Amino acid sequence: MKVSVSIITLNEEKNIARCLESLQGIADEIVVVDSYSTDQTKQICEKYQVKFIEQNFLGYVAQKNFADAQTKYDWILSLDADETLSEKLRTEILYLKQNTPSNEAYQMPRLTNYIGKWIKHTDWYTDKKIRLYKKNIAKWEGKDLHEQIATQVAIGTLKGDILHYSYYSISQHITQLNKFTDIAAKEAQQRGKKAPLFKVFLNPLWKFIYSYFLRLGFLDGYKGFLVCAISAFATFSKYIKIK
Repeated sequence: MKVSVSIITLNEEKNIARCLESLQGIADEIVVVDSYSTDQTKQICEKYQVKFIEQNFLGYVAQKNFADAQTKYDWILSLDADETLSEKLRTEILYLKQNTPSNEAYQMPRLTNYIGKWIKHTDWYTDKKIRLYKKNIAKWEGKDLHEQIATQVAIGTLKGDILHYSYYSISQHITQLNKFTDIAAKEAQQRGKKAPLFKVFLNPLWKFIYSYFLRLGFLDGYKGFLVCAISAFATFSKYIKIK
């Protein structure tokens, strides 16, 4: 079993080296599709044995499908530039490479690091993602902020975490929130979705209650509170932009 790794990038000089390092000994091929980064992303990738392709950004779904199409092996491991493989996940993937996989697609949990703290509760964990799959049985579908692999085959589960290094500061989080809620609001308007006033008030409140209390976000301390509060604000921001 040989594995191609598929990654899309845009100005990922803070993250891409860490991602590529975690793939050493796992990847038989690494394909990086870059949207013309203006930082050192390309120069860093050139230090590794990667197939580096520059492509105008097509949207998250289309860009990831484009990246997958550039790979040459039957199996694809799809990662974001701000993600790495935990040692346990590396071991599991190596085992699959050395044996005959019993499934044609695998999901795994994603553990997020938020401003230096691993968030082990809230609705961020366990955030299971299908990221290892046979090329001919899966493709990326969905909305651009919630893209996911669609496949009709049975899904296996790996226990090791994808390690996600999300935000380095609150200001970075809020900047991304503004960008993502712009996209989400536009997509909602295109689908004819409305934002009645009761949703503007109630949906953010429910988002916080669900994440902080029902999903035990309070166990992650102050950083857990920030995750839940800013996520609730993101919900509020999306609905007022739709309205």
